[in-house]
Amino acid sequence: MFFMPTSSDLQRKLAGIDRKGYGAYKSITGTYQYDFFTLYIDHVQSDPFAPPSRMRVRVSQRVAAFPAGLYRTRPGRVALEDFLTRQFAAEARKYSEKRGTGKSGVIAIDRCGQEVLERTSMVVNSQYVEARFTVGLPARGRTVMAGEAVDILLHHLPAIVKHSLLYASLNAEKLTEHVQLAEDQEDLRRQLAELGLVAFVADGSVLPRESGISDLPLRGPNVIAFRSPPEYSVTVTLPHRGKVTGMGIPRGVTLIVGGGYHGKSTLLRAIERGVYNHVPGDGRELVITVADAVKIRAEDGRSVSGVDISGFINNLPFGQDTTNFSTSNASGSTSQAANIVEALETGTRLLLLDEDTSATNFMIRDGRMQRLVAREAEPITPFIDRVRDLLDNFDTSTILVVGGSGDYFEVADRVIMMHNYLPRDVTARAREIAAAAGGERKREVEAPLNRVRERIPLPQSLQWQSRDKIKARGLDDIQLGRENVDLQHVEQLVDNSQTAALAAIIKYATAKYVDGKATLMQVVQAVLRDIQREGLDIISPFRGQHPGDFALPRKYEIAAAFNRYRGLRVKQK
Repeated sequence: MFFMPTSSDLQRKLAGIDRKGYGAYKSITGTYQYDFFTLYIDHVQSDPFAPPSRMRVRVSQRVAAFPAGLYRTRPGRVALEDFLTRQFAAEARKYSEKRGTGKSGVIAIDRCGQEVLERTSMVVNSQYVEARFTVGLPARGRTVMAGEAVDILLHHLPAIVKHSLLYASLNAEKLTEHVQLAEDQEDLRRQLAELGLVAFVADGSVLPRESGISDLPLRGPNVIAFRSPPEYSVTVTLPHRGKVTGMGIPRGVTLIVGGGYHGKSTLLRAIERGVYNHVPGDGRELVITVADAVKIRAEDGRSVSGVDISGFINNLPFGQDTTNFSTSNASGSTSQAANIVEALETGTRLLLLDEDTSATNFMIRDGRMQRLVAREAEPITPFIDRVRDLLDNFDTSTILVVGGSGDYFEVADRVIMMHNYLPRDVTARAREIAAAAGGERKREVEAPLNRVRERIPLPQSLQWQSRDKIKARGLDDIQLGRENVDLQHVEQLVDNSQTAALAAIIKYATAKYVDGKATLMQVVQAVLRDIQREGLDIISPFRGQHPGDFALPRKYEIAAAFNRYRGLRVKQK
């Protein structure tokens, strides 16, 4: 019969290695039964300065006693796991302190931002609740401090578990609100298609953020709550909140205009983040966008591999082929064209653009410039002349912030003006102005844009040596062997743990699905199917050690990471 070691056995082990070399900590790797939970010490760090030791605690649902209704739906389960991660983090901070050299004494779990993401930090099911976290095992120099380790693992850890993973210890009202809000958000996102909408902004939303470096909501007496203009007012009925009224943006081409500092980009920013659910109190809880929206911008210097951008750019000097375009240093216009085509390749139905972060020559060529520079001398077909093709031929809508190009009035279905952070409909006036201008510019299209060429990644361009590092470094950077993947302009990547997951996904996908036959999207979808079936743990390089620092990225960001790897080579299908 198997007898599991207990917390008392762990205490004796620690006492036996006191003041020994740091490597002696390896002996405590294993599983220990406490009074009301089980501790798994999966991996012990090699020294005090190495990444902290990975551990898990598991509480049986007989003890944790979370009502099944809280995790019955997928959005509810993800929200419950998010709430518990935040609660565990808050409790851990009470006891986490420097206790020696390096990372000694630090107790930490994955950090959560304003978005509610599926993470590996917490698992809730009908059998148990499990938290995945790290502990910096304490040392003086490189000598074991057993007394401090006992304090952390035998005294502080039970207190953290008691106050974060037991339903009876939590604020049931706040927990229920957290879960029910996520279910309402997911239901509203589902309703968008039925209503013919691509985005919804609830009345009363607070869109401005605290600062340029903070994603927290702006607070104070000068905050202006959002209010829909009557022309776009829509009422939806949600499972828990009931009837909610706000601004519904229909499919089609929508312009957001207005003076500087009146909230145009703030509204667009909220809409681009609306592909994710948000926590209560964020201000954007009911700013909901279709799940497949993609933010597009110019990205000077990015690499491009085998993308057909001929629908936007053709007849380049020296006969450079744009039907199979590759470069290690894209210009503003070629990068923006590639970003749009890659988004279409992933299946987006909504493009989000801001004039401020776009290449001017890609967006518009006005009538005066058309008269000065002949069409045959200009390789760019500007976005203004393709935006209707995207809608008609790909069913892809566009929301575009415009501050200086009134020519877009002619191609827009609606024009929303922001003034003092409040929207109003100015579509009729914009059409009058467009009509009075008399069509000064001419549409510059030689052939319709009606297809996207799928691309197949070549295995030989994605081969890693066993010694090659594949890891994330913060939000914006992935190291793939000797190359770095720069993601700073992938603006819907919102969490460091998503980037950590992207690094692992690239390695996993390359080993399992990149075979020279599968298209990039087939590869991405195959990985996401595995994750849906097996959980996000499936991509972990630490099999059996259950890392807790992954958050699920969307397929659009996975494709974006592949596309920005400078070593990528493809063939068109």
